[in-house]
Amino acid sequence: MALDQSFVGRSYPPTEPYEVGREKIREFAEAVGDMNPAYIDPEAAKALGHPDVIAPPTFVFSITFKAAGQVIEDPQLGLDYSRVVHGDQKFAYTRPVRAGDRLSVTSTIEAVKSMAGNEIVDIRGEVHDEAGEHVVTAWTKLVARGAGPEEGQA
Repeated sequence: MALDQSFVGRSYPPTEPYEVGREKIREFAEAVGDMNPAYIDPEAAKALGHPDVIAPPTFVFSITFKAAGQVIEDPQLGLDYSRVVHGDQKFAYTRPVRAGDRLSVTSTIEAVKSMAGNEIVDIRGEVHDEAGEHVVTAWTKLVARGAGPEEGQA
């Protein structure tokens, strides 16, 4: 079943604030194998002009993908998440994510397309801090694979 094109431009309510912690940043840096001192040492981060440790650039994915759950779980959109693969991810930063930030995300559906039997949804996540200042925009592309011949479609 094709996804509803009328959802393009639909925005979902902002998420509750997510408080970014030093330990979460350190754990993420370890998980991705990037032990840049600015990610784990407050003094190293301060020497670079930051008020506290900063997060690796892809850290914000965990926050924005959770926010995109509002889109994924919207029954009216009709996305079959059991068929979804992650197609692409991009970020545009105004400033780095820092320990102590309280971030909220507003998700908007930018595009809904059908291509080669697949359904593609592009979601933009606008991330703002507690003061309402823009921190980063994240774009997530989700691809819902079409059913193959072995699943009853020719």
